[in-house]
Amino acid sequence: MFNFSRSDTSFIAKWWRILDKQIFFCIIILLFLGLFISFASTSLIVSEKLAQQTYYFFIKHFIFVIFSIIILLIISIQKIENIKKFLLPVSLFLFFLLILVPFIGVEVKGSRRWLELGNFIRFQPIELLKPFFVLLIARILILDNFSSVYKRYLYSLFILFGVIFLLINQPDIGQTILIIFTYSVMIFISGVNIIFLIVAASMVIGSIASIIYFFPEKFGYIFLRLKSFFDPGQGDNFQSQRALDAIKQGGLTGQGMGEGILKDEVPEAHTDYIIAVISEEFGVIFVLFIVTIFLFIGYRVLNKVLLEQNEFIKLVLVGLISLLIIQMLIHVGVNIRLIPTTGMTLPFLSYGGSSLVGSAISAGIILNFTRKDITKHYKNE
Repeated sequence: MFNFSRSDTSFIAKWWRILDKQIFFCIIILLFLGLFISFASTSLIVSEKLAQQTYYFFIKHFIFVIFSIIILLIISIQKIENIKKFLLPVSLFLFFLLILVPFIGVEVKGSRRWLELGNFIRFQPIELLKPFFVLLIARILILDNFSSVYKRYLYSLFILFGVIFLLINQPDIGQTILIIFTYSVMIFISGVNIIFLIVAASMVIGSIASIIYFFPEKFGYIFLRLKSFFDPGQGDNFQSQRALDAIKQGGLTGQGMGEGILKDEVPEAHTDYIIAVISEEFGVIFVLFIVTIFLFIGYRVLNKVLLEQNEFIKLVLVGLISLLIIQMLIHVGVNIRLIPTTGMTLPFLSYGGSSLVGSAISAGIILNFTRKDITKHYKNE
């Protein structure tokens, strides 16, 4: 079978010993719950509407999950020095891909967010870029070769503006909001002067508002969504209303696997409204269980942050856990009509290769940076 040398087994045993197993198993549980939900929510859609084999989406999702776990494991065993070494080239490459989206990207329902390789691979560059954005911002905020601390914040702000400009151009307001919130949390944790934070926030909000105001033909859908959110009788709110109805029908314990109808009525049910699908078939109690897993991961990560002395590790962990938790909250908020529709997936559970791989990269880095006595074990290897 497998012929591991003593050094190989020693390394694997050491990695397993210092791994935060509670975070690891929580992430694995979320991934396999997503696989299970994919089986329950996509088979009828494909067989009846897309004339594909019944388990087409499920098989693709299964491949994505296995690939994501491999990526997660590979990243989790790396030395921090290796992650820092490849940070800049990988970030530049992914940023270049994001720049290509407006020119050669694939347009779906009025938004150009995807790049396509051949006829089978379609991915969203921003999903892969998000964890590296966090790493890059953290790296800039700890640089010592700037005479003024405000230069670090200024450079980080330039990167933020570059990313959100490309996102707004797609347009993708949901990811824009997520990136801004994550950046704000990182800046706040870094100990920034509150005046700078207020000025930076005003600049970002003002810039986005100006772009939307002066280009209404491109961002008209945002006003329609806001109008339908505040006045449900106006605009097209069919999907969000059906999601809310599904949650109500599911009640505490759900209607049973396969008994829900949301997945047959809403095309994006297995991505943007996966929480509503889960609630309809398995109940609010099951949804609370999933939310609790996310919050427990956040609790474990923040415990590590409180004990960590390395500023880079602290900022990265805060940024990545903010990325996952805020995205989860936005997804749930949209499903229960607490906030307007944003088209946000649920990390680890929603169908989609880009979302799964991006979440796996974040999880791999979190597992890497939350290892016990990480400096002691890997300093001299």
